[in-house]
Amino acid sequence: QVQLVESGGGLVQPGGSLRLSCAASGMMFSSYAMSWYRQTPGKQREFVAQVGIAGNTHYTDSAKGRFTISRDNAKNTVYLQMNSLKPEDTAAYFCNAIGVSTTYWGQGTQVTVSS
Repeated sequence: QVQLVESGGGLVQPGGSLRLSCAASGMMFSSYAMSWYRQTPGKQREFVAQVGIAGNTHYTDSAKGRFTISRDNAKNTVYLQMNSLKPEDTAAYFCNAIGVSTTYWGQGTQVTVSS
């Protein structure tokens, strides 16, 4: 049974930092591209960042220069380091795993950026 469990969300002041983690189990982690998405109420889930099987990374424009995605295949974990956080980064953040023919989602972790 595949599980993706996110952690690390919380309340942070503007300009602050958070590191999100997503621990995977029940899957061959190294065979999946791993992504982070986010969603606010009433809006569609949007792409934030992806790290491929080879470690290549992609970011949405709003995340470039502030967020860093990384993976540790030995720990079956993907991370999202978020710096210089802004109120508009407030959202539920979801971990996503994409394989050849399958995709999995975590349950999400809330990030709130507010003073």
